[in-house]
Amino acid sequence: MRWLLHWIVNAVVLLVVSHFVSGFQISGLLSAMFAVVIIGFVNATLGLLLKVATFPLSILTLGLFVFIIDAIVLWFSSKLVPGFHVNGFTPALIAAFVLALIQMLLGFFGVDKEA
Repeated sequence: MRWLLHWIVNAVVLLVVSHFVSGFQISGLLSAMFAVVIIGFVNATLGLLLKVATFPLSILTLGLFVFIIDAIVLWFSSKLVPGFHVNGFTPALIAAFVLALIQMLLGFFGVDKEA
Protein backbone atom coordinates (compact mmCIF):
# COMPACT_ATOMS: atom_id res chain seq x y z
CA MET A 1 0.00 0.00 0.00
CA ARG A 2 2.88 2.34 0.79
CA TRP A 3 4.35 2.00 -2.73
CA LEU A 4 0.99 3.08 -4.17
CA LEU A 5 1.08 6.29 -2.13
CA HIS A 6 4.67 6.97 -3.27
CA TRP A 7 3.69 6.32 -6.87
CA ILE A 8 0.78 8.78 -6.73
CA VAL A 9 2.77 11.43 -4.84
CA ASN A 10 5.62 11.21 -7.36
CA ALA A 11 3.15 11.51 -10.25
CA VAL A 12 1.62 14.62 -8.68
CA VAL A 13 5.11 16.05 -8.12
CA LEU A 14 5.88 15.54 -11.82
CA LEU A 15 2.66 17.36 -12.72
CA VAL A 16 3.57 20.25 -10.41
CA VAL A 17 7.04 20.49 -11.92
CA SER A 18 5.56 20.54 -15.42
CA HIS A 19 3.62 23.69 -14.48
CA PHE A 20 6.75 25.53 -13.30
CA VAL A 21 9.44 24.44 -15.77
CA SER A 22 8.92 25.52 -19.36
CA GLY A 23 9.90 22.83 -21.82
CA PHE A 24 8.92 20.06 -19.37
CA GLN A 25 5.42 18.90 -20.26
CA ILE A 26 3.14 16.12 -19.06
CA SER A 27 -0.29 15.76 -20.61
CA GLY A 28 -2.13 14.36 -17.59
CA LEU A 29 -2.16 12.19 -14.49
CA LEU A 30 -2.05 8.89 -16.39
CA SER A 31 0.99 10.00 -18.37
CA ALA A 32 2.61 11.17 -15.12
CA MET A 33 1.93 7.83 -13.42
CA PHE A 34 3.38 5.93 -16.38
CA ALA A 35 6.34 8.35 -16.47
CA VAL A 36 7.09 7.66 -12.80
CA VAL A 37 7.34 3.93 -13.53
CA ILE A 38 9.57 4.46 -16.57
CA ILE A 39 11.76 7.02 -14.75
CA GLY A 40 12.20 4.55 -11.91
CA PHE A 41 13.15 1.76 -14.32
CA VAL A 42 15.55 3.93 -16.33
CA ASN A 43 17.08 5.31 -13.13
CA ALA A 44 17.60 1.79 -11.77
CA THR A 45 19.34 0.66 -14.96
CA LEU A 46 20.91 3.44 -17.04
CA GLY A 47 21.06 5.89 -14.12
CA LEU A 48 22.86 3.41 -11.90
CA LEU A 49 25.33 2.58 -14.66
CA LEU A 50 26.04 6.27 -15.27
CA LYS A 51 26.40 7.02 -11.55
CA VAL A 52 28.90 4.21 -11.09
CA ALA A 53 30.86 5.18 -14.21
CA THR A 54 31.03 8.86 -13.23
CA PHE A 55 31.61 8.38 -9.50
CA PRO A 56 35.01 10.14 -9.49
CA LEU A 57 33.49 13.11 -11.31
CA SER A 58 30.66 13.21 -8.80
CA ILE A 59 33.18 13.34 -5.97
CA LEU A 60 35.08 16.18 -7.66
CA THR A 61 31.88 18.19 -8.09
CA LEU A 62 30.68 17.38 -4.56
CA GLY A 63 27.71 15.45 -5.92
CA LEU A 64 26.44 18.11 -8.30
CA PHE A 65 27.15 15.91 -11.32
CA VAL A 66 24.28 13.68 -10.16
CA PHE A 67 21.89 16.39 -11.39
CA ILE A 68 23.37 15.95 -14.88
CA ILE A 69 22.70 12.21 -14.69
CA ASP A 70 19.17 12.82 -13.39
CA ALA A 71 18.57 15.19 -16.31
CA ILE A 72 19.75 12.51 -18.74
CA VAL A 73 17.40 10.00 -17.11
CA LEU A 74 14.47 12.44 -17.39
CA TRP A 75 15.26 13.23 -21.02
CA PHE A 76 15.64 9.56 -21.96
CA SER A 77 12.43 8.63 -20.11
CA SER A 78 10.54 11.34 -21.97
CA LYS A 79 11.41 9.57 -25.24
CA LEU A 80 9.70 6.40 -23.97
CA VAL A 81 6.50 7.82 -22.46
CA PRO A 82 3.70 9.20 -24.64
CA GLY A 83 2.41 12.49 -23.27
CA PHE A 84 5.69 13.31 -21.53
CA HIS A 85 8.02 15.70 -23.36
CA VAL A 86 11.27 17.37 -22.36
CA ASN A 87 12.37 19.96 -24.91
CA GLY A 88 16.13 19.90 -24.49
CA PHE A 89 18.76 19.45 -21.83
CA THR A 90 18.23 22.74 -19.96
CA PRO A 91 14.58 22.03 -19.05
CA ALA A 92 15.62 18.50 -18.01
CA LEU A 93 18.36 19.89 -15.76
CA ILE A 94 16.07 22.49 -14.18
CA ALA A 95 13.36 19.84 -13.70
CA ALA A 96 15.89 17.46 -12.09
CA PHE A 97 16.88 20.18 -9.63
CA VAL A 98 13.25 21.13 -8.85
CA LEU A 99 12.25 17.46 -8.45
CA ALA A 100 15.14 16.91 -6.02
CA LEU A 101 14.15 20.03 -4.08
CA ILE A 102 10.49 18.97 -3.82
CA GLN A 103 11.43 15.43 -2.80
CA MET A 104 13.75 16.86 -0.13
CA LEU A 105 10.97 19.09 1.20
CA LEU A 106 8.50 16.20 1.25
CA GLY A 107 11.01 14.12 3.20
CA PHE A 108 11.68 17.02 5.58
CA PHE A 109 7.98 17.43 6.35
CA GLY A 110 7.56 13.71 6.93
CA VAL A 111 5.54 12.75 3.87
CA ASP A 112 8.03 9.95 3.14
CA LYS A 113 8.15 8.55 6.67
CA GLU A 114 6.32 5.42 7.71
CA ALA A 115 3.33 5.79 10.03
